[in-house]
Amino acid sequence: VQLQASGGGLVQAGGSLRLSCAASGRTFNYYTLGWFRQAPGKEREFVAAISWRLYYADSVKGRFTISRDNAKNTVYLQMNSLKPEDTALYYCAAHQDALRTNTRYSDYDYWGQGTQVTVSS
Repeated sequence: VQLQASGGGLVQAGGSLRLSCAASGRTFNYYTLGWFRQAPGKEREFVAAISWRLYYADSVKGRFTISRDNAKNTVYLQMNSLKPEDTALYYCAAHQDALRTNTRYSDYDYWGQGTQVTVSS
């Protein structure tokens, strides 16, 4: 599967952005989709994932919402109440193994290019 992320940009603290990740392939419904982010000088970290349930990092709970539209082969990340520490390159990812935890970088087999999110204070 090929993934194409979009929707990043520059926003002031407290603002909102919605990221999108469009996927190719006819079996989109069977994939777990995830979002990760990587800030300069830091490791890539888990943000959110969606399979038959939702997963969120503690740092984004209550502010970010992950969703998917299987008809459009697209996964979204709605980001509200953004903080400067949310600044990072955001990546979408996918896998099909139902036995994985869904929150680790190593769980995912397919990655999109990153989309930059910058939150100014």
